[in-house]
Parts: sequence; structure tokens; C-alpha cells
Amino acid sequence: MSGIEELEGAFGASAFKKFPIAIVRGKGSLVWDSDGKEYIDFMSGIGVAIVGHCNDAVVEAVRAQSEKLITCHGSFYNDARAGFLERLVKAAPRGLGKALLTNTGTESVEAAIKLARRHTSRKKIVSMKGGFHGKTYGSLSATWNKKYRDPFGPLLEGFDFAEFGDAQSLSQLVDADTAAVIAEPIQGESGVIVPPQDYFKEVREICDKRGALLILDEIQSGLGRTGKMWASEHFGVVPDIMSVSKGLGGGLPIGAAVATDEVAGSLKGGEHTSTFAGNPLSCAAGSATLDFIAKNDLPSRAKEKGEVLRAELAKIASAHMLVKEVRGLGMMLAMQTRVDILSQLQSAQAKGVIFAYSGRDTFRLLPALVMPDSQLSQGAAVLDGVLGEAEKGRV
Repeated sequence: MSGIEELEGAFGASAFKKFPIAIVRGKGSLVWDSDGKEYIDFMSGIGVAIVGHCNDAVVEAVRAQSEKLITCHGSFYNDARAGFLERLVKAAPRGLGKALLTNTGTESVEAAIKLARRHTSRKKIVSMKGGFHGKTYGSLSATWNKKYRDPFGPLLEGFDFAEFGDAQSLSQLVDADTAAVIAEPIQGESGVIVPPQDYFKEVREICDKRGALLILDEIQSGLGRTGKMWASEHFGVVPDIMSVSKGLGGGLPIGAAVATDEVAGSLKGGEHTSTFAGNPLSCAAGSATLDFIAKNDLPSRAKEKGEVLRAELAKIASAHMLVKEVRGLGMMLAMQTRVDILSQLQSAQAKGVIFAYSGRDTFRLLPALVMPDSQLSQGAAVLDGVLGEAEKGRV
């Protein structure tokens, strides 16, 4: 055990299940541990390092802003914040004209829920079975998995859950008391679950018919990861409110609830504020990230690289009985197995590759959209190898 691990264990609360690796440096799609060992990173902070670790443009933007102004409360105007807001709204789906800035993904969902209730004067929220939206009380109330919910009840009242991908199930729950329907366009935590192609058009119709808002959680699926700037574009719908975070700051914490002018306008001054929301340092990083995504057309690159990676995963699946299914779009992919994959994750780490996971049986692949093809192939080869070892009873 390294000194870093000892210190975290001694003074940090046991909030995370940890692997015995201390990451101290990163660049692009690579990270290094405290012993100098190199890893290809398919986790990228659960999708955060979307433009790569320590992206040069982001680093320079943070350096320049840190020498100018680090903090500025939202009760004053700020140039870094103004520039970021303009970029974010212009990058958002057409019709979403205002952004309420936050610090994290879960806060973005909290803001979306409050906006929906404030705008409609209704209380009920319909979420999805299998959905994940965060672990603060509002977002946790919209999250399905009981392992996150049960230790912290009672949660907020007024939340129901429909079957994801089943419009009939949703229709039975949305009524005149429903403020909003909230869903991930592609469910991440549950294993990269892609709904039927026409599902979200039906969801949009149900919401419009009952006067409910549609909140789409693009925290993991947005910013080009699925081969389009926003995953909702695959399904031809525009939400009333969109939550975004993770890769938005190029590694720094920042998020937003982006809404129509009408919905955003229902919030009065002082009703939802935060000390650090719109922090100039994070805004500068966010502007650099959005500029880099646009300049390098990362959604198209994600589509192309995702097709290559998915083809490699399909070959692996055909070669191993342990593999149940390969799913996903762009560079948001998953390989579900028939076994607990903890030992395979650890074996891959020993071979220099870090994979994310969903539950106990699914590899989740969320690499930086700038990962070179050679590293994609190396990662796939390691995954192939650890599955082969598992079939032979070695791991």
C-alpha cells in the first residue's frame, strides 16, 4: 500500500469502493500511477475526460484564468461566465435558450426538477426504471436502484417509475399532476441501455398531451460521446430541460440545466443560487472544452471510432461464451457478461488498461473521444485476453 492510499484511508470517509491504484498524472488517454506505471484509460473519470486528460487547450485556459480571477459570486457579472454561457446555449439543442449553471451533474438534475415544479406548479415527477440521476436527495429520488435509495429514506415524495423503452407504461403514469418526465436518452449506470428508436418521440407526445415537461439527462451521453453532440438527436426530440455536466469542464467540475426561455423564466431571482456556480475558472475550462469539441468535430470522430471499437467488441463477443451482449452508440459502449467481472477488471488493470463498469457483470467503455486507434485496439486486445483467462479459470 502506497503512502497515498494510507493517507486517504486514514483521513477520508469510506464513500468509494476503491481499486488499489493511486493515479497521479494523466495526458490524453493515458494515466500513470504513483509507481510510474502507465494505463490506457477507458474509464476517463466515468466519462469526464472527454477531450483527454490535461487537454492542452483546457490547461492553458485554466492557467490564464487563474492568473486573472478565480472566483466571482453570481450576484456580479463576469466575462468568463458570460462567454461560457453563450457557447453552451449555442451548442445546446435548438429552443433551449437559457442555462442555469451548477457545479456537478447531480446539482444539474436538482435544478431541473426545481425548474419543472416551479414552472408547472405541479409536484409529480415520472422517472425510469434503471435510471440514474445522482445521489443528492432530489436526484436520488429520481434514481431507480434501491442500493442507492434504501439507506437514505424517506426520499422526496411524488416520484414514480415507468419501464424504460415502454411508452405504454409511461402513459399510465403521466397525468394532470405530473410536472415532468425525466430520463437518460441512453441509460449509463444500468449498462448503456439504448431504447427503441421511436420511444422518445412517443415520450415527447405523452408529455405534450398531458402538459408535462420533458427533462433529458445528458450528463453522461452528451457532448459528442454517442456520435452526435447530444444523444437526444439520435431520437429526433428536443427536451424542455437538459441536464449536462461530466465532460463539460474538460475535467473541472461544472454543470448546467439548460432550458427553454419560458421554463427558465419561471425562476425568480434568489430562488436557486449557489456560491460556486458559474465559477470563472470552471467556466474558462468549459469554454475551452466546447471550443475544442467544435473545432475538432469530436461527435463525428466519436461515431467513427465507436464503430471501429464496437466491431472489435463484436469479434470478442463471438469468441467468448462469457459475453452476453454488446451495446451502445459512438464511444458510449458496454459489454455485458455472464459472470461477476471484478477479477477481470483487476486483471486488465494489471495489464495496463482501466475499464469502467456497470453493476457486477458489465464492462462500460467511456474513453476520451481523442483516444488513438492504436490504444483502442490495445484495450480491446486486453479485454479479449482477460475474458479468455476467465474461461480457462485463471481469473
